[in-house]
Amino acid sequence: MAITNTHDTAPDGSVPTVSFRTVLFSMIVLWATYFILTTVRAMVMDFDLQFELGWRRLLVTVIGVGFTIVLWLLLRLFDTRPLWIKISGAIVLAMPVALGIGQVNYLVFKDMEFAQRQAYAEKYNLNLRRDESGNLLIDVPVRRPAPPGQTAGNGTQTPQDEVVDSQSVLIESAETSADFWRKLLDVALGRYFLLLAWASTYFALLAGVQARAAQRREEQFRSAAKAAELLSLRYQVNPHFLFNTLNSLSALVMTGKAERAERMIQTISRFYRHSLANEPTADVSLIDEFDLQKLYLDIEAVRFPTRLVTVFDLPADLEDARVPGMILQPLVENSVKYAVSPVSRPVTITMAAREEFDRLVITVGDDGPGVPQGTRHGFGIGLANVRDRLEARFGPDIGFSSAPVPGGYCTEIRIPLTRTTSRHV
Repeated sequence: MAITNTHDTAPDGSVPTVSFRTVLFSMIVLWATYFILTTVRAMVMDFDLQFELGWRRLLVTVIGVGFTIVLWLLLRLFDTRPLWIKISGAIVLAMPVALGIGQVNYLVFKDMEFAQRQAYAEKYNLNLRRDESGNLLIDVPVRRPAPPGQTAGNGTQTPQDEVVDSQSVLIESAETSADFWRKLLDVALGRYFLLLAWASTYFALLAGVQARAAQRREEQFRSAAKAAELLSLRYQVNPHFLFNTLNSLSALVMTGKAERAERMIQTISRFYRHSLANEPTADVSLIDEFDLQKLYLDIEAVRFPTRLVTVFDLPADLEDARVPGMILQPLVENSVKYAVSPVSRPVTITMAAREEFDRLVITVGDDGPGVPQGTRHGFGIGLANVRDRLEARFGPDIGFSSAPVPGGYCTEIRIPLTRTTSRHV
């Protein structure tokens, strides 16, 4: 399965990258591991000149980190490319970098091979040297018969009659160009696989960064979608309310009740000034929501001056509780439309709030006739709007019920209780 990861961007539009601190830390860990393992190996093998080998190994390790930074700068060019291109780039680019490290390793340790052999030769009283051509020679003692005239008089050869001389033995020819490249490739291949291991680590870190960026981007999209849903649901309330109030205003004008119509217009103006002052998708304090519904009921009281009775029960300690703006508007409208309007007697609309087990409970009820037959469709639209807005805002952690009760109708909302430190006035 082909894995592609092209043109990934962070939520702010930039390309997600691994921080330099993380990259450098991964390099240091890798090369420190190399240093420790090679040092332990040298100690186990009981190599001579441990101190001289140690500081040279440390120097190569530091330079190796520098070369790996160069490889990282090259691999960054492939951060937004498909995975197969990243892998191909690492395979190709790691080789010249490994050759560079191998060259440094060769130069740093070039004299150590001879120094170690010389230390070994001195341990056994051997003379190790290089001739003018660069061949490695060792002088070994050789016993041969003494020349005539230096032997004993009886003509018998004895050990005392032998001469001890030295003979140079070639143990290694001078280094050729082929030898140099063979040694260089031997070291470079080891560093090559080390660099590929680090490149794999880098790609894994990059994949993690890109995955987190994608998750943040998805959360932003989800948040934007929820805000759009809340905005759409909120804007469904305004035309419905405006339609009802304009109908009421038209009825007052047609019946010649100009003074009451003028009072209604002024109240409508205050209502819209109040409702439009807040961000459409933002929460408002519960006291602001109650005040907004009081304005609406003042508008309807112009139409029903003798039939509409209102009761508001908001404890002082819940005034700063947060609720979606105009969430109670459809419920209050339903009470006016289906409880107050159809009857000629006084009807009481009650809005109340209370706290139960860290949850905010809001009820909107009336003592009207309940739900008249044939009006379920329009009645259900307003309730569905409220339920959808609550679920979009709080998720499934809500309670919502709306049904006839003895002596009227009641809708109850249960949402998490959240508060604000200051109340907008």
